[in-house]
Amino acid sequence: MLHIYEFEVFEDEGLVIALPFDMDGGTQGVDFSEACEMAADWLKTEMEHRAMRNLPFPNATFGNEPRHGGRTIIVAVDAGKETVSRMTAAAAARELGVTPGRVSQMVKAGLLESFEMDGRTWLNRGSVEARKEEAPKAGRPRKAAVA
Repeated sequence: MLHIYEFEVFEDEGLVIALPFDMDGGTQGVDFSEACEMAADWLKTEMEHRAMRNLPFPNATFGNEPRHGGRTIIVAVDAGKETVSRMTAAAAARELGVTPGRVSQMVKAGLLESFEMDGRTWLNRGSVEARKEEAPKAGRPRKAAVA
């Protein structure tokens, strides 16, 4: 699905900030070009998050006046559940070196992000990769020493 929104791009404390008019949040870059690229990445991530969680997409407004003395840009991205980098629970288990049951536990505990699409449950590949980078040690955590 194509999503089109206006952003204000302005300089602040040596960075170039990009803020959407119709949503909370935003991003930044070291120059105008990077801030525009980051705005597109931010919008794609935000729209995919909303799609995975079945949250509404904000109504886009156009012709907004800059609030911070910047320039208005239009950002368009193709984003939805179908654009989310995803994997099955079995593939996530192999990737993480755990059982599929443990993957289910991790989803329930909020350690991995999952969503429904086409009657199947998928895991967000980014959440699996982030978990893998954390590289938690096997076994139970040690109890804190009592002083």
